[in-house]
This record gives sequence, C-alpha cells and structure tokens, in this order.
Amino acid sequence: MSPLDPAPADPRDLLARVGADVVRAGLVVGSGGNLSARAGDALWVTGAGTWLDRLTRSSFARVSLSGTADLGVPSTEVALHVATYRARADVRAIVHLHPQTALLLDAVGERIRLVTTDHAYYVRRIGVVPYLPPGTAALALAAASVAAEGYDCVLLRRHGCSVLGDSVEMALRRALNLEEAARLTYRALALGRADALTDLEPPTFA
Repeated sequence: MSPLDPAPADPRDLLARVGADVVRAGLVVGSGGNLSARAGDALWVTGAGTWLDRLTRSSFARVSLSGTADLGVPSTEVALHVATYRARADVRAIVHLHPQTALLLDAVGERIRLVTTDHAYYVRRIGVVPYLPPGTAALALAAASVAAEGYDCVLLRRHGCSVLGDSVEMALRRALNLEEAARLTYRALALGRADALTDLEPPTFA
C-alpha cells in the first residue's frame, strides 16, 4: 500500500454503520439480530445483547474460525456465523436479521417473488431452513449446508435470515433487496395479483 492509499476500514466500523441502517429500515427490533465480518482466520461478530443501532468497536467479539472467542462475549448465534464462513470461503460478511415481511410470507407458505432487476441481481435465489431452535448447533449446520449450495439469502423459518456477501456492503444490499421483494410480493397478494408476478433472471452487464 502506497503512502497515498487510504488505510483499510476497520470492519467493526463498517458493521456499526450497517447496524444503524438495518434498524432504520425496520429489519430488526430491540437487541435482535447479529452481524459479522471475516478478518483473516477469525471474525468480528456483534457481542451478546448488543443493539444494532448502538454499536461501537467495543460492541464486537473476536472469534476464530474454530469457534473460540479470544476477545469479548459473542452473540448466542455465533455458531451460525462460524459454520457459514467455514462452508463458504468466498463469504466476507454475514448479516442475520429478522425481516418481518419475508418471515410472514414464508410462515404462510407464500414464495417471495423477485420483482425487479435489483432483486434478481442481489437476491438471485432464496434458500430455506426448516425451523430449528435459535442458537443451536443444528441450526448453524443446517444454514451452512444451504449456503454451501450457493444461496446468499437463507431464510431461517420462524426466526430470521442469514444474508451473505463478499463485502459488508454487499451483504447489506442483499438484505435490503430481500425484504423489498417480500414487501412487493405482499402488496401483490393484497391486490389479488401475485400469480401475475414471475421471477426475473439475474441481469447480465456488458
């Protein structure tokens, strides 16, 4: 890195901004949800009981990819993050949120339609994990297994979502588009026109 190049951003600062964004967007309430970013052979993950719109660098725990914390007390969902990173070497960030519309549609058996080109580009496909108790090894392994099939947006039935990206920003973009697709699907259902919606194929750019 030359002296003129900016220093790389601390992933905790990036995640703190994402935390404020997702709370403002209504994708999580209270102290729900958790965020992480890979840092070499370890990860930074939000600490137990943290509120996502009040994060500072001290709000994060550092955890090895073996699952051992060497700084701070991690979220009870840390196994979910660790298992996914171990399954997907390309993933650099994970946001685990509780998007209300996406979860409602899944709970009543309605498929989320990818209505816009942004939905198709960022979300692409949605994987689903049957209900498993939060914070358990079973949930972590099931979510990682679905992610290993190439899904970047994974719905955890009656619980939340695990959204992956090769950067913190990409994970956020995917999470926002997942919930927007769910909201548009809900509106189409309210209009009685959901059957008219067809999923778009991911766009290609020259």
